[in-house]
Amino acid sequence: MARAGWDSLFGCFGSSSSSHGGRKKKTKTKKKGKPKVAAAAGGSGKPARSLQSRLSFTDLSLSGMVSPEDLSLSLVGSNLHVFTIAELRAVTRDFSMTNFIGEGGFGPVYKGYVDDKAKPGLRAQPVAVKLLDLEGGQGHTEWLTEVIFLGQLRHPHLVKLIGYCYEDEHRLLVYEFMTRGSLEKHLFKKYAASLPWSTRLKIAIGAAKGLAFLHEAEKPVIYRDFKTSNILLDSDFKAKLSDFGLAKDGPEDDETHVSTRVMGTQGYAAPEYIMTGTSPDGEERRVRLRRGAA
Repeated sequence: MARAGWDSLFGCFGSSSSSHGGRKKKTKTKKKGKPKVAAAAGGSGKPARSLQSRLSFTDLSLSGMVSPEDLSLSLVGSNLHVFTIAELRAVTRDFSMTNFIGEGGFGPVYKGYVDDKAKPGLRAQPVAVKLLDLEGGQGHTEWLTEVIFLGQLRHPHLVKLIGYCYEDEHRLLVYEFMTRGSLEKHLFKKYAASLPWSTRLKIAIGAAKGLAFLHEAEKPVIYRDFKTSNILLDSDFKAKLSDFGLAKDGPEDDETHVSTRVMGTQGYAAPEYIMTGTSPDGEERRVRLRRGAA
């Protein structure tokens, strides 16, 4: 990546909301219509969709309320596993407080363990199970957004979504377990030992690579919730972006505008923008994304 592109990524590391990313101009034929679906998802063994052909949130949400069957069919090839609420109760010991990890705007998160008999093709491993709080600040739309994006996007610096539960009123997400928790906890809360600068740099580069992957895709993704609590760390302090409930599809082809409304936790932004929704120079809440710009 060009130095200007890396400089722009590091410049936004302290911000909780990402607006744009450098991207080389590419030529492609825009496909029309909904993507083809043929069979249920979950351990199908079929190759995942390419980023060029991935299902967008708009493709699915425009069809109205999505049924569990429609969602499974739409995500064919993603290798997501569909869990029942009974299976996830067993995995987390009935959501025991001894397995409680933490809680965010979506709801509580519990550690669990799936054995190699839980689902065909799913290896035994520890997992993190996120449970939607029906009285919380987020809901079905954010849950569906997370499934659509993380169910199709795969990158070493994005947390892996293993599966989900969509049963009656229950909305749950199952992720790989990130041993060292969030960057926020290391910087501000639970852990007394400070992170060495070499580790901080490794985390910054990893998070930047995750953003670059999202911004430079044929179908770019605008993350919109970039903050330390959403940067998770594995046992080797590899950074992975998590929580895509506020993400949205970015502009494609000749589209050059995208809303920059403040989403999620407000980090640094011009005070006039936060109060009025208008940038200091009087423009409306949108910016022009220029291809190839830093």
